[in-house]
Amino acid sequence: MKKFTVTLLALCALAPFAGAQAKKKAAKVAGPEALALQAQYYDRVQIPTPPGEVVEVSSIALMPGKKVAIATRRGDVWVCEGAYEDDVTKVKWTKFASNLHEPLGMFYKDKSLFLTQRPEHTRLTDTDGDGKADAFDTICAKWGINGDYHEYAFGTDPDKDGNVWVVLCLTGSFHAYSPWRGWCVRITPEGKMIPTTSGIRSPGGIGMNDKGDVFYTDNQGVWNGSSSLKWLRPGSFQGNPTGNKSAALLGFPAPPEPKSGSRVLAERLKFPDFVPPAVVLPHGKVGNSPSGIACDMTKGKWGPWANQLFVGEQTASQVQRVNLEVVNGLYQGAVFHFLQGFEAGLVPVRMDQEDGTLFIGGTNRGWGSRGSQPFTFERVRYKGKVPFEMHDISARHDGFEVTFTHPVDAASAGDLASYSLDAFTYIYQSAYGSPEVDQAKPTVKSATVSADGLKVRLVVDGLVRGHIHHLVADGVRNKAGDALWHNEGWYTLNEIPAAK
Repeated sequence: MKKFTVTLLALCALAPFAGAQAKKKAAKVAGPEALALQAQYYDRVQIPTPPGEVVEVSSIALMPGKKVAIATRRGDVWVCEGAYEDDVTKVKWTKFASNLHEPLGMFYKDKSLFLTQRPEHTRLTDTDGDGKADAFDTICAKWGINGDYHEYAFGTDPDKDGNVWVVLCLTGSFHAYSPWRGWCVRITPEGKMIPTTSGIRSPGGIGMNDKGDVFYTDNQGVWNGSSSLKWLRPGSFQGNPTGNKSAALLGFPAPPEPKSGSRVLAERLKFPDFVPPAVVLPHGKVGNSPSGIACDMTKGKWGPWANQLFVGEQTASQVQRVNLEVVNGLYQGAVFHFLQGFEAGLVPVRMDQEDGTLFIGGTNRGWGSRGSQPFTFERVRYKGKVPFEMHDISARHDGFEVTFTHPVDAASAGDLASYSLDAFTYIYQSAYGSPEVDQAKPTVKSATVSADGLKVRLVVDGLVRGHIHHLVADGVRNKAGDALWHNEGWYTLNEIPAAK
C-alpha cells in the first residue's frame, strides 16, 4: 500500500482503498432527491472557517457562552463565536494555540481546554485573559511514539471518575514498534496511565453511550474483516494481537493469541476476555472508515433517537445511526444509514446535548473522501419532523422485533413479501480484511404488528449466532402510505436471547 507521510485519518483506515475492496462503493451516493428528502428532517449548514487557513478539523469542544473550539490536524486550536447563529457568515475566529501534534480529542473543563495529542494528554489554559493559551501542561505522556505517520491517539471526555480514555493506533496500522500501541489506556486526573484493554488496530474515534460505557470505531484491516463499533470493556481483548507484547511491560497477563483463519465467534468462545464487535459496519455497504462517536441525550431535540449512537464515516462523508442492546452480558445491535452529503470526510462529531446541535468536522487529505472540499466544519439541527424509519431492531430468541417511528400500515407490515433477510460473517485472520463468507438465508416466517402499529414481531427460521443479519423492509409503509426513509439495517447477532 502506498504510504502518505502526512496523512491522518483516512482515519487510520482508509487503507481499505489499497486492496480489491477499494472497488466497492462505500455506501449509497447522495443525489439531489436524497438530499432534498434529508432536508425535510435535518438542516445541514457549513460554517465558514478562518480565511486563508487550512482547517482540517480533528477535534471539537463546546465552551461557555456558545463558543465552539476546534483543533486541526496541523496543530492549531481556534475558538469560534457565532456558530449557533442563523447567519453563520458573521462568525468570529480567534486562534487559541498553535504547534500541537495532531490533537484527536478535546474538551473544555475548569476554564481550560484538554487535548489528546499524538504523544501526550495536555491541558491548555489562558491565564491572562487575552483569548490565547499561555500555559501548556503535560498531564500524561507515558505511551510510546516513534514518528510513524500512523501512530494516532484518540481521547474521550472525562468519564464519571474523571478519567480520559485514549485508544492508541498501531504503528503503520500493522505493527507495534512503540510501547502500548494497540491498547486503550485511561489517564487519571493526576496523570497516571492505566492500561485498560488490548487488541486494538486502527481507531477512528472514541466516545461513550448514555450509561458511560466507552466504545471506539476500529477499521478494516489485519484481524478486522470489516470495520466495526467496539465496546472497551476494561480488561478485554478487542481482537488484534499485534500489540500483545506491551503486556509484559507491567507484568500483565498475556492477552489471547487467536488462530488466524478462524471466525470471531469461535475464537471468543475459547477466550472469555475477547469481546466481539458490538456492531459490525459492513465494508462497502455501510462505509469504509468509521470515525467519531456521539450519543443522543438531547431529550428529543435531535429527534426520536434517545440514547442511540451516531457514528461518523470518513470515506463516504456520512453519519450512520446505531441502536445498541445488551444480551448475555455483551453489547450488540443494528446500524442504519442516516445523514449524508457532508463536504469532506468526517472525523470528529460533537453533540450539544442542551441545544440539540450536532457539530462535525473533517478532511479529505490523504486517502480522500466523497466530500468535494479539502476540509469542513458543519452543524446539523433537527427540524422537528419525524422521518418514517426503523427506530431500532432488537433480537428475540426466534427472530427480531422492529420498532418504527410512525405507526405502520398493518397490511404492508404484516406481509412477508415486505421483508428480505440475509446473513454473513467475515474471516477472522491476520491477512488484510475479508470477503463476506458463510452466507446464510434466514427466512421470515411471520410478521405480527402490535396494536399501536409501532412494532412488528418477525419470527425467523435460521438465525445464525455470530453473523451480521441484513434486514430490508422495502415493502413496509406507514399509515399515510409513505415508504421508509432508509429501508435496511444490519444487526450483529453476537448472542441469541433465551426464550422468556
